[in-house]
Amino acid sequence: MKVAVLGYGTVGVGVYEMLKAAKGLEAGPVLVRPGKENEAFKVSSIEKITEDPSVDAVAEVMGGVEPAFTYAMAAIRAGKHFVTSNKALVAAKGVELNRAAKEAGVSFLFSAACGGGVPFLHNLARAAQTDEILSVGGILNGTTNFMLDQMQSTGKDYAAALKEAQELGYAEADPTADVTGLDALRKIMLACAVAWGVLPQDGLLNEGIDSLSAADVKDFMARGRVCRLVASGQRAADGRISAYVEPVLVRAGDAESAVLKNYNMARYEGKNAGPIAMIGQGAGRYPTASAVLRDLSGICAGEAAMFPADCVDGSADNSAAKHAYYVRLPKACGDLFPAAEILADNGEELRILTEEISVQKMHESAAALRKAGHAVFFAAVREA
Repeated sequence: MKVAVLGYGTVGVGVYEMLKAAKGLEAGPVLVRPGKENEAFKVSSIEKITEDPSVDAVAEVMGGVEPAFTYAMAAIRAGKHFVTSNKALVAAKGVELNRAAKEAGVSFLFSAACGGGVPFLHNLARAAQTDEILSVGGILNGTTNFMLDQMQSTGKDYAAALKEAQELGYAEADPTADVTGLDALRKIMLACAVAWGVLPQDGLLNEGIDSLSAADVKDFMARGRVCRLVASGQRAADGRISAYVEPVLVRAGDAESAVLKNYNMARYEGKNAGPIAMIGQGAGRYPTASAVLRDLSGICAGEAAMFPADCVDGSADNSAAKHAYYVRLPKACGDLFPAAEILADNGEELRILTEEISVQKMHESAAALRKAGHAVFFAAVREA
């Protein structure tokens, strides 16, 4: 199967190199920006790919929604199988792409969009065919996991941890999507769609690590806690789906505490299979490229889709999900949450452990505090 590649950045180079050595796959043309066609295999026009009858499949690794979506639809309508590592594209346009691929009789796979080299969505899609999926989630962003690991293991502050992540290529020059939890949120959106056939587009909540301070780390570590940024998705008995991202304080012996550096730990729980966890590198040239080639090999083996055929856009409802929270906030705002325990009081600032409150209330209350100009950090506290 001859494969064209859209994009020749970090991941695109890895995909092209791996295609040249892969069994059953052949490297085709690579789409680059105009003026960058300095080698024979590079082209700057999507038509040179969509109109090439020798190209069987297209692998998109450009990132962003446009022009990736326009190119994806052009490839699918031209009868090319389509594989992507682009979680922003699939989160925004996945239902439409899935429908178009089905109508065109081609495959649409995207396991590289969540978990990098970890075969999370690949296995989740298979499990969903034979088991009832109860929950999905995990540590799905390698950049923030690296930063949290550095802050907790070496004592670096937030700025220093971010700088190192950027120097190592784990974080972009603009790290906003990672540190605010948006990247992980897009991934949990895809997991919900694979598991339950609903791609949530609104009602979603994401809290990142950009409010975390070195003092916060010192305090919760003294209490035997480790912080991880965790994405969560669950379907209730009435069919409602919760989907959110937030920092979570786990115990030092919990599995998440052992996920270090830029690694991911993706999880799902099946009604019959029970909890399943997969750990591996969640980002980088070759881990992500390997997932792209895994999907291409899957197409050769007859795999057509990861979303259910009737997958639809929908909404998330986080009002029923509840946790206790560790919260650092101004003392003057201390009565905003029902406190089960005052952990620390320095006269101006409180650290409290709340009673169980809904995820929705916690996120909305923190947003209101920040809008009023107050600094706040919060993390769910896991006891079991």
